[in-house]
Amino acid sequence: MFRVTKEIHFCFGHRLMHYAGKCRHLHGHNGKAVITVAAEELDELGMVVDFSAMRKIIGDWIDRTLDHKMLLFRGDPLVSILRDAGEPVYDMAEHPTTENIAKLIFDWVESAGYPVVEVTMWETPTSYATYRKEPMVIVAEIVK
Repeated sequence: MFRVTKEIHFCFGHRLMHYAGKCRHLHGHNGKAVITVAAEELDELGMVVDFSAMRKIIGDWIDRTLDHKMLLFRGDPLVSILRDAGEPVYDMAEHPTTENIAKLIFDWVESAGYPVVEVTMWETPTSYATYRKEPMVIVAEIVK
């Protein structure tokens, strides 16, 4: 199995409705989507997927859809207020947690025909979430 990974950086804002901490307020992040695709065999050029094509197609979608947008839950009353004010908003069916943003990107990459196996979404330099369809194997160390 061959795997290749492309990082795509973008900026976004969000808030988590009903959250007890600071993230309930509008705030922003410099995010990074790390997209991994895989194939059993390489193409005629010896690649899983051309990195340039990933940047062009996936990166363009992220730029148009998520970059410098306020990502809000569809039921958030601020969606209509911000849109009426001319602000760029992307309304999500789920709350815009890092986990759900990773899944959103995964689902779009898959729908675009890429053999995606995993998307890791970095919200900060020290915090990230990963989504994959296949169960993640968790290896527990047995301590004696």
